[in-house]
Amino acid sequence: MAMFNREEGETHGVETIIGPSVKVEGNFVGSGNVIVDGVVNGSISTTKDIRIGERAKVKADIDAANVVVAGELHGNIKAGGRLELAASAKVYGNVEATVLSVAQGAILNGKCMMVKQEPVVESHAALEKNDMRKKNTP
Repeated sequence: MAMFNREEGETHGVETIIGPSVKVEGNFVGSGNVIVDGVVNGSISTTKDIRIGERAKVKADIDAANVVVAGELHGNIKAGGRLELAASAKVYGNVEATVLSVAQGAILNGKCMMVKQEPVVESHAALEKNDMRKKNTP
């Protein structure tokens, strides 16, 4: 995940930062990269990436393209791509991802489901239409 550098404080390409002194309650929905270093209660959903910082306290379900957790999270995680748990991560909930990376020392209490990204398949009607074109071509 190129948008999150391993160095703390690197925020290139980040649209939203929930800082250490911020507390958010409710459903957070966005379409950009998100960093959480504060407190969130509810849910967080974005079409891009989420990073839960080392000092973050999150009680929320997470849905994003890629997720990095270094703090404490009580809730389920659904990552369409990669889920990375840093050594300081504490996750209490079910996780779903295509790729899972768990550092030594991380805590994961919940079910883990590895999902495979499905290739795009044409619909049955589109396939039939394509077959008809082939039959009518001299």
